[in-house]
This record gives sequence, structure tokens and C-alpha cells, in this order.
Amino acid sequence: MTWTTTRNPEAFETAAGEFLRGRPAGHTVLLSAASALRTIGPDAYGDDAPVYGWWRPDGGREAAAAFLWTPPRPVVLSPMPDDAAAALADVLARERPRPAGVNGARPAAEAFAAAWQQRHGGTVRTAARHRLYRLAELTPPRPAPPGAARPATPADRGLLLDRFAAFAAEIGGPPPRDARALDERIADGRCLLWEYRGRPVSLACFTRTLAGMARVAPVHTPPELRGRGFGGAVTAAVSAAARSFGAREVVLFADLANATSNALYRRLGYRTVEDHAVLVFDAGEMVGHGM
Repeated sequence: MTWTTTRNPEAFETAAGEFLRGRPAGHTVLLSAASALRTIGPDAYGDDAPVYGWWRPDGGREAAAAFLWTPPRPVVLSPMPDDAAAALADVLARERPRPAGVNGARPAAEAFAAAWQQRHGGTVRTAARHRLYRLAELTPPRPAPPGAARPATPADRGLLLDRFAAFAAEIGGPPPRDARALDERIADGRCLLWEYRGRPVSLACFTRTLAGMARVAPVHTPPELRGRGFGGAVTAAVSAAARSFGAREVVLFADLANATSNALYRRLGYRTVEDHAVLVFDAGEMVGHGM
């Protein structure tokens, strides 16, 4: 079996694009991140150039697994066999800097992390556990909370940047690198605000439609405004908007530590696809490959 790595997004698209589009819901992060790197630029997520890769089984001519790494963020994996994940841990150990973690469907992420720990020591910490949901029949909340959804405009840019940063802080993720991705979403009408008495009280956005799939992210309501139904209403509105933009599949992630949001998304009509994990590597003796 063979891993091929590159820093060329066109080579990655040629080799792995069809594989990724064959299962757009499960590959949602890989698809949207690769798209952002093409449209925004290679520095969309960090100063270091992204690393792309695909795996072919012995004798195979088509990609059967893929990854995308945008340092300093964790490596994002497609589902893959355990032996492919272990081989990738060896491949990425040769990179500088080395990966600080891995993000993907739990079996692949755990196989990669186990191989990394075996070779390099240290500990593996679970930074987050997410459930991927896909929309079935949309069921908006009844009764709806007071207010209405409206598209965000350039005048809302500062507010949205603050909300994106607040959302990232709550989930332990990096803040927005800059406003380029947000500006695209606003220009395309892919960010909605729930407004009540002239005040934006909740927001939800969605990614570009890729291979018939769009992902709702982020959804954020300030803590002092929660419990009033605004988050559910804006999520329902943005889910309908994503479908109106041509998405056959609308997906989202929920933090498994947040029982409230998981229950809400199920009430709106979202159904479980699979569980994902973000695993972080704490440095050890760094033995084995890559020394």
C-alpha cells in the first residue's frame, strides 16, 4: 500500500477528488477545507503550506483514503483501514513541524493516534468528541420564538467576526484567521441572523455546496440569550437555505458533551451519520521513525 503526499492542491484534486466526492457527508471537512484553500489561498488556515495526501491499496489504481493537514491544526483524515492510518503516522513523522493531533471518524483517528504513540511515546488526549448528523425531514420548531431570520450583510461583519471568535473560544478551537472566509459567506448569502426587536440574537452559516453537500457551521447564540429557542430557529432557517442553494445533503457536527444541542438537532430532523474525535498528542521521548 502506498501514501502519496503533495503540497499541490491540483494534484490532490486529480488523485483524490473523485474518492472524496463519492461520500460527501463523511468527507465534509476534507471537501470544504480543500475548497477554501483553493478559493481563499494556501494561507487560509495558517502560515505553513498545507500538506495533502492519498492512499492506494496494493495493486489499486484509485485513491481509497485521503488526508489534509493545515499546520498548526490537527491532521484531518478520511475513514481508512487501520494499517493505512499506521503507515500515515510514519509518513507524517518526517514532516517538520510534526502534527500536534488528528481529527476524523473515530476508528481512523484512534488508529493513527495509537500508531503515533507507539512510535513516539507521550500521551494522547481527547480534545473533543463530535457526532456528525445529516438532515432528513426538516422540522422547524413549533411554536417558533419571536423574531425572524435575515441574511447577514457587510454591515454585520464586525458582529459576525466577534461571534465566530466567541464560538471558537467555546469549543477550544483557533479564532478566525482573518475575514476572507466570512466575507465570502456574507457575499453569497450563506450566513443568517435571527433578529428580535431589531437585535441579532443568534447566527448560523453554512459552507459552499460541494458534491451536493453543505455543512451548517457555526451556530452560535450568546450565553445570556440561550434557552429561548433562537438557536433552533436559526438552525432550521439556515438548513432550509442550504437546501435552497442546491444541497441534497445538509450536515452538521455537534459536540457530544453538549446534550442540549444534540437533542435540538434531532428534533429538527437531523440523524446520526458517525462519530468523530479530535485527538491531541502530548510530547514524549520521540522514539522510532523520524528521529
